[in-house]
Amino acid sequence: MNVLIVKLTSMGDLVQALPALTDASGARPGLAFDWVVDEAFAEVPSWHPAVNRVIKTAHRRWRKGVAKFAIGELGAFVSDLRQRRYDAVIDAQTNLKSSLVTRLARGPRHGPDRASVREWPAHWAYQHHYTIERNRLAIDRWRQLFAAVLGYPQPDTAPDFGLNGISWRKPEVAPAEPYLVFVPNASWDNKYWTESHWRDLVARAVTDGYQVLLTWGSDKERMRTESLAKGLNGATVLPRMNLTDIAGMMVHSGGTIAMDTGLAHVSAALGVPTVTLYGPTDPALIGATGARSSHVVASGFACMPCYRRECNYGDYRGPQAQCLKAITPERVWHSFGSLSGSARLINKD
Repeated sequence: MNVLIVKLTSMGDLVQALPALTDASGARPGLAFDWVVDEAFAEVPSWHPAVNRVIKTAHRRWRKGVAKFAIGELGAFVSDLRQRRYDAVIDAQTNLKSSLVTRLARGPRHGPDRASVREWPAHWAYQHHYTIERNRLAIDRWRQLFAAVLGYPQPDTAPDFGLNGISWRKPEVAPAEPYLVFVPNASWDNKYWTESHWRDLVARAVTDGYQVLLTWGSDKERMRTESLAKGLNGATVLPRMNLTDIAGMMVHSGGTIAMDTGLAHVSAALGVPTVTLYGPTDPALIGATGARSSHVVASGFACMPCYRRECNYGDYRGPQAQCLKAITPERVWHSFGSLSGSARLINKD
């Protein structure tokens, strides 16, 4: 049975869908999956052993490109998408972009019903509809959808991301001594912790015997991360790396501390000790999940979770979420220490 998954973005959302593939492969041996995904995140579905073919879109780049080149690439994408007729096409993103791709694919189209989709009227693209609970962890929603579409009981086991069988290479830039990976950036400015808090946390990690490696994505994030690390002994801003190398860096680290962003989901899914900070968003719905994952959630703010990209709290109006600002470095480091076994405080052994 050949199944097409349509889930284009973003990194964390892709990771959240991986356990559904593991469930399906275990319940229905012989399933073969293809996956449509944006080119920026194409490495993520390729990690799962049940995925045979990754079909890449470039809709983010196409929006910015010259029309005639975008149209040419779009035509090639549609041709690639329609190359095979599938036994089932599953929209696991359920917004307008993904529903359009689902509609273009060949095969019976499946997705959540009107009350369950992310963006109305995405459900119009589907021939078969399913009621999927909205107020539950995204991982569980996709496990529920795949079980309904492919006809097996949804397992009640912990999510298995299908990543354990991979031999993750340790990148050459990784230090020989124990190190941690810090992920200070996120797609929204108001998911950013304050620079002073990050600098304090780096100093604590270095004092306790770790090197700290800092990730970034865009040029804006690189400049902000370089500012954060300036003058801090033991802190290194990583070069630009692909997602597979970053995953390898995390696997061989002592742990990850991250904002609510895609790399937090990658780290947690890999079973790395991972602490993720939450303020404007709700970890009960989109929390980074794994066997060694912990969430530090801001408290004392009635407006949480607001899902606003700009903070509007009291007299403050701006990009710094005041709820996140209230989370102290002491609390984060203590949470990491509890999660990872005293955080491997190697200078105190």
